[in-house]
Amino acid sequence: MTTSFTTDLVYGSLAAFLVGLGKGGLAAMGTFGVPIMAFAMSPLRAAAILLPVFVFSDLFALWLYRRHFSARNLRILLPAATLGIVTGWLLAARISDAGVSILVGVLGIGFCISTWRVRHRPPAPHPADVPRGTLWGVVLGFSSFVSHAGAPAFQIYVMPQRLPKQVYAGTSAITFAVVNALKLVPYAALGQLSLPNLGVSAWLLLPALAGTQLGARLVRVIPERVYYAFLQVALLVVSIELIARGIRP
Repeated sequence: MTTSFTTDLVYGSLAAFLVGLGKGGLAAMGTFGVPIMAFAMSPLRAAAILLPVFVFSDLFALWLYRRHFSARNLRILLPAATLGIVTGWLLAARISDAGVSILVGVLGIGFCISTWRVRHRPPAPHPADVPRGTLWGVVLGFSSFVSHAGAPAFQIYVMPQRLPKQVYAGTSAITFAVVNALKLVPYAALGQLSLPNLGVSAWLLLPALAGTQLGARLVRVIPERVYYAFLQVALLVVSIELIARGIRP
């Protein structure tokens, strides 16, 4: 192996493991994948290499959570996310990755602040609704197409519903399985799924599988209150990283 390929594998394995944790139910962890791999390569190449890893991990996540999901949320989110992906594809030559990262990061931080301000008197669960679901579904699809950063939009919309943790994880797994599968077409059309990139992706499937299994086990044993506290902290950290990614040259 060349030094460059070995470096790709080191950073890629860590990124793929985090992707797996996210697919296992620890939502938002996979968003760290592209920033970590960007230490060794361009963010565009990192996103292209990780997409097949996301799709591979999605298969196991679908099996793990096949009985736990919110059908209403899926009916609202998936058409909207598809529209977001198509929009991202059509605007691929004009999209500012930095602008999207900063926007999603600011929205995520705003949601965290809003949530923590009412932590002593939490509001009643907010049911799934079409207007909010459509808005955040489009943002989810668009930001996921640009930089695999759809998790914050999903969390902002779904977390206020206070779904049981396994239903939340399953809804997330199915949503992003569909989104990532749809992204294969425009990524291939834009020439990002090259054979060298796919070769690196193949090496990363095992750490992704390990992360998925570990994530699913953790979700089963973590108390629901702790699980949602973790999601909020993860959303805050991811949001800060997205803003930093947008500001960095």
